[in-house]
Amino acid sequence: MVLTSNSVHAAVDNIARALPAIEAELNRADSRLGDGDTGTMLARVVGAIQREAPADGAELGATFSAYARATAGATGSSLGTLIATAFMTAARATKGRTELPVSELGAILSSARDAMAARGGAALGDKTVLDSLDALAQAVDGHGDGPGLGAVAQAAAHDALEAFRGRPNKIGRARMFADASKGQDDPGMLAVLRIMEAIGR
Repeated sequence: MVLTSNSVHAAVDNIARALPAIEAELNRADSRLGDGDTGTMLARVVGAIQREAPADGAELGATFSAYARATAGATGSSLGTLIATAFMTAARATKGRTELPVSELGAILSSARDAMAARGGAALGDKTVLDSLDALAQAVDGHGDGPGLGAVAQAAAHDALEAFRGRPNKIGRARMFADASKGQDDPGMLAVLRIMEAIGR
């Protein structure tokens, strides 16, 4: 199975359809640890990239670059900046390519994880979106079975969220309430799970 700009954008459309419920849930989760706007930010980002519909046969690199620009224009939040960084990393990895075998997804997710860590200053184990991306990268690395890939990704995102729920947040605003963050889902990690579920639908 291969990914194309059109199939990637179809996944964006799936996320957009699921956004009403996702937005409210993420805002509630973030209100316990931060500003309560993670869902609203994600809705702005998804709306912006959904308007960047690629032409048939468009290069993946160009599509991801357009997504990065749209994300940067939609929000200046710290998580939004990390999302834009991930898209730019994917753009560089797929420049000039119109197809990407799903077996290469793990490597791209790993590169995005590392670029986001360098940009945001977080580390694995800090209970952030990086931990979810790391779990995804490991789970899908070399996975060539398209129909089974969604279930693998969802399971990895779910297990990461469960594994970190009881831990304290070590970075960002939530770090100031480290004890209170124990037992709470990190909004970024929760967002990854909900996005994987939406794509699977």
